[in-house]
Amino acid sequence: MTAAVGFDLDMTLIDSRPGIHAAYRALTERTGVFVDADLAVTRLGPPLRTELAHWFPADQVEEAVTTYRALYVEHAITPAVPTKGAIEALAAVRELGLRVVVVTSKLGRLAALHLEHLGLVADELAGDLFAEGKATALTEHGVRWYVGDHVADMVAARTAGVPGIGVATGPCSPDELRDAGAAYVLDDLTGLPPLLRRFSVGREPAA
Repeated sequence: MTAAVGFDLDMTLIDSRPGIHAAYRALTERTGVFVDADLAVTRLGPPLRTELAHWFPADQVEEAVTTYRALYVEHAITPAVPTKGAIEALAAVRELGLRVVVVTSKLGRLAALHLEHLGLVADELAGDLFAEGKATALTEHGVRWYVGDHVADMVAARTAGVPGIGVATGPCSPDELRDAGAAYVLDDLTGLPPLLRRFSVGREPAA
């Protein structure tokens, strides 16, 4: 299997905040339960249920998840944009003869809609995974480096025994990413192509 670079989705490859904000507002309108969309979009990364548990009683969370995901398709796909350097980063991965694997906490079918809408092509996509839960997918798909914006992504990389590359484009600071075990921390994905060019298959940095 050709080696791969793994990517998180939200706030790593795409800025999904505008659409998620709209989807949360629609959820409030639909259910009558207030969700502070401004606050929610500042802490993207954990699974949807984690966020909704802040706003809905425990016995209503699963129904809220279903309602939100139905609203998501209408409200959240088209407003998302690639993060700075994302298109160039994926191109660099392919130029180096590596595969692109997206491993995300977002439901796989919704992640696929984002990628398709933005023309971002992944060789493999694994969804509905978080933190240590991502490690199995990273291993199964031959990921040699995992790029993410959240401390949980660095946990995923460490659990899989591969170097984590943190990007400070999400809710976690560079120091938080380093403390979580990032081998490298970049301001954004514009720094990934030159970093990857420093590596060659079989000569990656230690996890």
